[in-house]
Amino acid sequence: VRAQQIDSLGFLGKGHIPVMLHLFFLILFTGLLVAIITQISKFSSLEELEQEQRKQEKIYQDVNQLKSGVDSLCCPCPWDWTFFHGNCYFFSKSQRNWHDSITACQEVGAQLVVIKSHEEQSFLQWNAKKYGYTWMGLSDLNKEGTWIWVDGSPLSNSLKKYWNQGQPNNNGGQDCVEFRKSGWNDASCDNTKFWICKSSATPCSRKW
Repeated sequence: VRAQQIDSLGFLGKGHIPVMLHLFFLILFTGLLVAIITQISKFSSLEELEQEQRKQEKIYQDVNQLKSGVDSLCCPCPWDWTFFHGNCYFFSKSQRNWHDSITACQEVGAQLVVIKSHEEQSFLQWNAKKYGYTWMGLSDLNKEGTWIWVDGSPLSNSLKKYWNQGQPNNNGGQDCVEFRKSGWNDASCDNTKFWICKSSATPCSRKW
């Protein structure tokens, strides 16, 4: 009976050995599989990180190229001024009298507009229509009937054709000149109107 018990126990012991080995190898295999998956996951994350870094480097390079392109541009006028034939023009959005308009232009390093050509006259007249009656830098304050620009130059005969019909008439002491409709009109210098400043365009070496 004891021998049978021993054999029986021995049989049971021998029977458990393969089961334990299978369990051990299953645990080992599972551990190895987890380790492999972890490594693959790390590799994938690293690859994604490298891809993201390459994207950021590409964006940085593109931004630098764009900045270089912008820096190379020439801006001859301030952003709210208009460029025309080598000059910059500021069309006011508020109104002042003629003398205060001169001061406003001087404060920005410009002068109340002086017209030098027919092309410039056409450009200014067209733009002035969009705003309303607008001062130019012409007056006969020093001597009635002698029209002088703010830079001291006289009104040329070729530009006198831009007076509106019946103008100038000096009605009530009108000594300063405005753009009105399709031509020029003399008006009281104390009236408030829009104005136009003019300055020379800057070289390309200067950025605004």
